[in-house]
Amino acid sequence: MKSATKMVRSLTCGVAALGVVLLAGGWPDAAWAQGKSGPFSLFDNIFTGSSQTQDPPPQAAVPSASGVQPWSGEDGASGHPLMTAQAIREAAGNFDNCIAGLWPDAARRGISQDSYQRFTAGLTPDLRIMDLMDSQPEFTKAIWDYLDILVNDNRMAKGREVLAQYKTIFDAAEKAYGVDRYIIASIWGIESNYSTMIGDRSVLRSTATLACVGRRQAYFKDEFLVALEILHRGDLRPEQMRGSWAGAFGPTQFMPTAFKRFAVDGDGDGRRDVVDNPTDLIFSTANNLKKDGWQSGQTWGYEVVVPQGFNYMLADKARAMTLPQWEQLGLKRANNQPFPKMAEKAYLLAPAGSQGPGFLMMTNFRVIMKYNPAEAYAMAIGHFADRLRGGPPFVQPWPRQERVLSRAERLELQQLLAQRGFYKGTPDGQFGGQTREALRNFQASVGAPADGFASSEMLDRLRVR
Repeated sequence: MKSATKMVRSLTCGVAALGVVLLAGGWPDAAWAQGKSGPFSLFDNIFTGSSQTQDPPPQAAVPSASGVQPWSGEDGASGHPLMTAQAIREAAGNFDNCIAGLWPDAARRGISQDSYQRFTAGLTPDLRIMDLMDSQPEFTKAIWDYLDILVNDNRMAKGREVLAQYKTIFDAAEKAYGVDRYIIASIWGIESNYSTMIGDRSVLRSTATLACVGRRQAYFKDEFLVALEILHRGDLRPEQMRGSWAGAFGPTQFMPTAFKRFAVDGDGDGRRDVVDNPTDLIFSTANNLKKDGWQSGQTWGYEVVVPQGFNYMLADKARAMTLPQWEQLGLKRANNQPFPKMAEKAYLLAPAGSQGPGFLMMTNFRVIMKYNPAEAYAMAIGHFADRLRGGPPFVQPWPRQERVLSRAERLELQQLLAQRGFYKGTPDGQFGGQTREALRNFQASVGAPADGFASSEMLDRLRVR
């Protein structure tokens, strides 16, 4: 889950069922955003980063007799040469040789030949993953719909039950790592709906497939070999290592390399079991956040009222200022309360542009994004944690009247921005920082609030110029 290890973790839980791409636009425009869970995620086209999800609905293929959705047999939507149908078939045909060829690397990691043969015996590629890797959802959800789905009464009730049931473990984890228990409980709830939606694909088979087939083989070779290390060491059994198609497993969704770096033996039984052992799960998640820079006693962010006529070019994560500086620019907390720690720095996030609420994001928000690099995900985690501790819903309304752009419209918007010299990338229908910056510059040129919000009105204005 680090650097190129962050986006994969999320492809397992309930969020994925949404197939979301947020209205405001999100993943970095480069095909691969870099994050703790790797290069994929349920949020693979979301506001800024990632989340989780179950497999999207089948496209054209007919389910097999076993009920497992087969590979479509089609070229991947990315256009990558290793994602053509021919390249996928050729790599699948060489799968056994590929796995055998990884033995020397495994031996250098201390994996015995017996373990390697035992755990790789009978492995076959799961080519359905190729469709999931390259899926590009046509329909999207706005950030407010996404938050409505994730932060709901049922999940909050279950979260409070979990906090009460494991109170002594949360007490110990807070004392050891200084990480807010409500954030840990929130991650547990949003990643897997409290262990009820973990995913059912073999982590070993998924990572082996991706190590030998498709466009991310170098990255997934490491994930595959680390999965073998985990099994060889005996921390987990093969049947416990089941999760998303990209290899994220457990209630808080660890990639194998993230497990290796962050998992701890919380109860001293000699194993690091982040799947079925609540102590190891809670301690390991806390350790992950702590090592990523969690600041004890600090919140993740504040909902703020942004004044009319505000210069939204200042809404940039690279423009962190102290809270008094933001107050001087006219921002105030939405609940009219003072900021408790005025020396802290924050950046302004306006996920729905000038039409919606603003948020001043603190260091811990950036830490949550290291866990899963999507602004929408991090907002959901922070807000859910606040609700679990008894906090209120957001104060200001979202612009729910806004129509979500289809993928074709997102592509058209990028093409029109490129024609006018604002967008320098390759139009692909996936919004990220480059698209947002181009849109902001266009908005400024026409006298509109430069908030980077990809509304249907902005698309119409581009069409008529």
